[in-house]
Amino acid sequence: MDLTMNTHAYRTIDVPVAGGNLRVGIWDPQGTTGEIPTVLAIHGVTASHLAWEFLVAELPGVRVVAPDLRGRGRSNAIEGPAGMSAHADDLVAVLDAVGVGAVAVIGHSMGGFVAVVLAHRHAARVQQLILVDGGLPLDVPADVAPEQLVTLILGPTAERLSRRWTSVDEYIDVFWRGHPAFSSDWSEALERYIAYDLCADGDGYRPATSYQTTVEDTVDLNLGNALSAALAQLHHQTLFISVPRGLQNEEPGLYPPAHRAQVLAAHPSIVHQHLGGLNHYTVVMSERGARQLAPLVRAAASAVTA
Repeated sequence: MDLTMNTHAYRTIDVPVAGGNLRVGIWDPQGTTGEIPTVLAIHGVTASHLAWEFLVAELPGVRVVAPDLRGRGRSNAIEGPAGMSAHADDLVAVLDAVGVGAVAVIGHSMGGFVAVVLAHRHAARVQQLILVDGGLPLDVPADVAPEQLVTLILGPTAERLSRRWTSVDEYIDVFWRGHPAFSSDWSEALERYIAYDLCADGDGYRPATSYQTTVEDTVDLNLGNALSAALAQLHHQTLFISVPRGLQNEEPGLYPPAHRAQVLAAHPSIVHQHLGGLNHYTVVMSERGARQLAPLVRAAASAVTA
């Protein structure tokens, strides 16, 4: 897979964690001398580390370390339970493997929830948080059954995890090319991200993301105790970024204005910024989304080494 760009050199490493090896993508900045700031980037519930390629291109001089979380990408063979705490502990192993201490952490969607729990369980490894359309409680009915959560929150995104595909082209053309979230933001980088999501399965392909792990994580981040405990003791500088549209490019998105205001009022130390014209995917996986995110991430990364 050729991810060559003018600003960074791309490589991967495998990091031992409980139950197996975690695949980690690393983008090292080119032509940079002196101390190099590092950002830990945590992807969403059915994504992979390649979701961050768009943002990396907008961050010259910054190292970006982004794992495939357990149950996703090339980390999908890891055995054992998932959940926010397990992911957070895996990320400490990643930071140890790349030899960095406290870093700025950006988490998208479920990655935001993992980031908050990481800051709680391993406070000394986190300098500050950027939560992108995730990390704060979702607007989920109090009486929803655990088995309904995945369908309620993810919709067709969850359904695709149970399907097989005859080829990478079929997966791209049938499920993704007409996806409403990317109607104005199709790109070669997006196709690389989509193709990476597949793994061979007999004479066909299946998504690398484990449906069972997706269920475990979705239930944990909504009904488990890890997030509420972490938010109750959150003391790191935190920026929450919201967008107006959701996974299907629908309004109002994951954080309707009234719910968002209520959550932020409960956590007054969290700074909020709303980025218009984007949906839950394109805020990270599009060039225009990355251009809006990059100054915020660059400021956070610079603060670590200041």
